[in-house]
Amino acid sequence: MKRVVILLFVASLFISCKEEKKEDLLKDSSGKINHLSVIIENQLWNGEVGDSIRNIYAAPVDGLPQEEPLFTIKQYAPNLFEGFMTNSRNILVVLKKEENNFELVENEFAKPQNVAHITGNSVAEIVSLLAKHSPEIITKFKQTDIAENQRRISKSLLNDSKIRKKFKASLNLPTAYRFIIEEDKFFWIRKELPSGNASILIYEVPLNTIQKDTNTVANIIQMRDSIGQKHIEGTLPNTYMITQAAYSPYFFNIMLNGKKTFETKGTWELKNDFMAGPFINYAIRDEKNNRYLVIEGFCYNPSMAKRDIMHELESIIKSVKLL
Repeated sequence: MKRVVILLFVASLFISCKEEKKEDLLKDSSGKINHLSVIIENQLWNGEVGDSIRNIYAAPVDGLPQEEPLFTIKQYAPNLFEGFMTNSRNILVVLKKEENNFELVENEFAKPQNVAHITGNSVAEIVSLLAKHSPEIITKFKQTDIAENQRRISKSLLNDSKIRKKFKASLNLPTAYRFIIEEDKFFWIRKELPSGNASILIYEVPLNTIQKDTNTVANIIQMRDSIGQKHIEGTLPNTYMITQAAYSPYFFNIMLNGKKTFETKGTWELKNDFMAGPFINYAIRDEKNNRYLVIEGFCYNPSMAKRDIMHELESIIKSVKLL
């Protein structure tokens, strides 16, 4: 019996070492954030299957003022899928085969990497599998891109000691950002862009600010509008940031680093002026300190793409940790 236990231990140790060795040998994945490589035959790509992939993976991003795709897609025929092309971080492989199957594999050719395999014996089956499994695939792709963005940000971090002291929280910010306003319980941190800027707001409100009635979204809009009027002023008199009333924000209940959080995405505008842009707001429930810690990202980048800027802001905010 003792010999059997020892043999089992040695076998498990060997398998573990073998898996670790494989991980170590993998190349680093490559590619831009929010990009997707689709491996599919040209005939399928130019037909109903391709239309389904584009409708799902290039759907408009929630909360942006102009339509921008969820992923920038590059299509490759299966016979070209070799060499450096296998290093892409997010890959969708769609093939017509006898069996209907779905598999989502981590670190198949590189790391970090996700490779989603979908095979079907007909166009209808492939389209059905895409519809069924794409929510899971997209969630995984997005999680990996957030983690990759955070890894890149972590290479050069701004000192967040002021945030730790004022808000009892840590936040990983790139050194390109600068503190613009530092007031009691309100910080505005900004990065200049060639054609605009990207901003992070940090503030806190009592728990009853948001949960004073059942209309949570209306309470969040009222909260951020009051903050905008007080702190985010335009250059002209009586101009300040508000939530754009023409479009209802997207609202989600999520968990952020173990805390119940309200996630709100929408469009801001400058009252009595023509400036506007997207925002993403996280109200983190902190019962220990009887507050919501609110961290919001927004950008002003007129006539330019905003998807990747907002993704960076989301990656920064999701690095928050309450101390």
